[in-house]
Amino acid sequence: MPDLFAYTDGACSGNPGPGGWGVLLLAKDGDAVVKERELSGGAPETTNNRMELLAAITALETLEKPSKLTVVTDSAYVKDGITKWIHSWKAKGWKKKGGEIKNLDLWQRLDEAQARHDVTWEWVKGHAGHPENERADELARQGMAPFKE
Repeated sequence: MPDLFAYTDGACSGNPGPGGWGVLLLAKDGDAVVKERELSGGAPETTNNRMELLAAITALETLEKPSKLTVVTDSAYVKDGITKWIHSWKAKGWKKKGGEIKNLDLWQRLDEAQARHDVTWEWVKGHAGHPENERADELARQGMAPFKE
């Protein structure tokens, strides 16, 4: 069975402003890619963090059956949120000390999407020459393009 990877990224022109998200889904057998799928989309008025979250959500929601996969993101916000902060938020009834949880709708959707899968989360430095992350960034920019003036 091939290993599944989802490389995700979000982009925004202004924050808020027009934004896009991109996903590169790869099934790999060792170093060989056996299947590839690219996804992208965007919104006219959004934030970078919302686009980062939507990329991860879309990657997980696109998989039709429960899967074991690695989600690779250059967003510490997404990785730390889903692997660390979310446990406390849920224990407190989706609340946090000091105020509201920003992007609560998307955090709840991501939590629900990941519950169907066995997910390992990895962070990579963005814009550092990581080929799959760079492709996810290109896809996010393509998703944003229709919303830019």
